[in-house]
Amino acid sequence: MYYQDQELIIRPIQHEDLPRLWELAFKDEAPEWKKWDAPYYEHKAIPYDVFMEKAESYVARDNFWAIEVAGIICGIVSYYWEHEPSKWLEVGIVFHEAPSWGKGLGTRALKLWIEHLFNTMPLVRVGYTTWSGNDRMISVGEKLGMTMEARIRKVRFYNGNYYDSIRMGILREEWEMLKV
Repeated sequence: MYYQDQELIIRPIQHEDLPRLWELAFKDEAPEWKKWDAPYYEHKAIPYDVFMEKAESYVARDNFWAIEVAGIICGIVSYYWEHEPSKWLEVGIVFHEAPSWGKGLGTRALKLWIEHLFNTMPLVRVGYTTWSGNDRMISVGEKLGMTMEARIRKVRFYNGNYYDSIRMGILREEWEMLKV
């Protein structure tokens, strides 16, 4: 199963994707993408052989898919349960390399991911959490018709400054209305 928008595809991770996934996400100690993806949490590089010992756990997962652009893996989309009994699900997205940023790819990939989740799960809402230092991620949510549901002020500390935590979300009925 996969979803496609022109040259952009989201799909489950396959075994042959693992070396590229390591290169994007775990090769570098201080990757550029980490400055935007929750930089207030520590990131550690993982040696390739150590990564490969557990890498099979990424293959064919429902909640962790590759983003492929023009045949090259550029990032991932994911979800996790904030509270599964009430179907409170949160999504994530990362494009790991700067040449992918600012081109609308994140909006397109997240649109496909949300569509997949609403099509395959009995969800009432899909949302994500970001921080006020990531204007691009806030913009993606706005472009997708999401509502800023919460702004928790000055709870993310990064590079000597406090930032707000931002929660964006969209209800199934709002999503369906946008498709008309």
